[in-house]
Amino acid sequence: MRTLPATDIELAAWLRLSLAPGLKPAALRLLLCAFGLPEAIFDQAPEALAAIAGEAAARAALAPTGPEFDAQLDAVIAWREQPGNQIVTLDDPAYPPALLTMPDPPPLLYIKGRLNLLHTRAVALVGSRSATPQGVEDAERFARELSVAGVTVISGLALGIDGAAHRGGLEGVGSTVAVIGTGADLVYPSAHHALARQIAVQGAILSEWPLGTPARAANFPQRNRLIAGLVSGVVIVEAAMRSGSLITARLANEMGRDVFALPGSIHAPLSRGCHRIIKQGAKLVETPDEVLEELGFTRREAPRAASGPAHAILWNDAGSGKAPAVNGATTVRPKPATAQTAETSAADSATAPNPAPAHRPVDPEAERLLTALGHSPTTLEILATRTEMEDATLQSTLLQLELAGQVTVLPGGRFMRASHG
Repeated sequence: MRTLPATDIELAAWLRLSLAPGLKPAALRLLLCAFGLPEAIFDQAPEALAAIAGEAAARAALAPTGPEFDAQLDAVIAWREQPGNQIVTLDDPAYPPALLTMPDPPPLLYIKGRLNLLHTRAVALVGSRSATPQGVEDAERFARELSVAGVTVISGLALGIDGAAHRGGLEGVGSTVAVIGTGADLVYPSAHHALARQIAVQGAILSEWPLGTPARAANFPQRNRLIAGLVSGVVIVEAAMRSGSLITARLANEMGRDVFALPGSIHAPLSRGCHRIIKQGAKLVETPDEVLEELGFTRREAPRAASGPAHAILWNDAGSGKAPAVNGATTVRPKPATAQTAETSAADSATAPNPAPAHRPVDPEAERLLTALGHSPTTLEILATRTEMEDATLQSTLLQLELAGQVTVLPGGRFMRASHG
């Protein structure tokens, strides 16, 4: 057996336990509480381990490593040596304290960027991958104002609302954390490579998955539990009835975190999930200040965080604080998601497209304008910004949609999709 430095020997023991098939984090935590560091676990008789965590956990913990383990360890050590990369184990003082309140904290965390953000007060903003323009704007605004108030914005790096939340957090003071469902050396979706690079420099990226782990549907509900565990509250911006965001809301509620939701039009499919959890006890919020007030956070102007060193941070493409203060935990009890629901909502196509209107326009400009309109009353100025249409084109297209019964003109010069039953 090769000789390793003491720090690498300790890392190897943690890695062995984190990779042990069938050894769940909750069982591992029981063993660590009973025997101390991983090396001490390996010195125990199977009967001693079984008495603490059960026979299955004992067998998993003491199973010999496979032939590929040395290569995996070398890859982890090499990844850790890259600028900005850190590996934090469960016994490390730098381990995020909020995760220690969970029954099953991961034994090993892979972190790129500012580790200190995992010790700050934090709020999660999550929602649909198929977000509407209004939803994207709301997520960016909430995240930006929360970030300016000194709150770290946490999300999952997915398309739609997650990406908007990260961008808003970066526009504030750069305090955003992406919790991902792949290995920390990969980026998923591939469209977020540039965003991930920016987060790794100004914020942080966190993964519990071994390096090289690709995007799998089953990984994302587990990723969602870390998002819920890191924060004091979760804000759902847009969500369909079958949505991974509702899984995050359920997990957050079970951990005693507050759950918030933005309301929307009764005609908007992506408002239905939000309305559902509001009915079940989530707090309806319309402004970031309401979230800050509910969580007992005092708004403050935080200085802009200095960016980290502008070193190159490379990934491959995956595409093939303090413990949270619980102020009046909600009584949200969404029905547990089935395995099929979790896997479906974890994929990029988590929500179905909006149903077609009764008389769908064939003009591409009209299609684009309806998409930009969303399901909320919208001003001409906002539509011009969203569509980047010339004034004459915008006005004529709105008139066409109004005559076709697709758009209603409201008092004050606002426009809204017409309801069709």
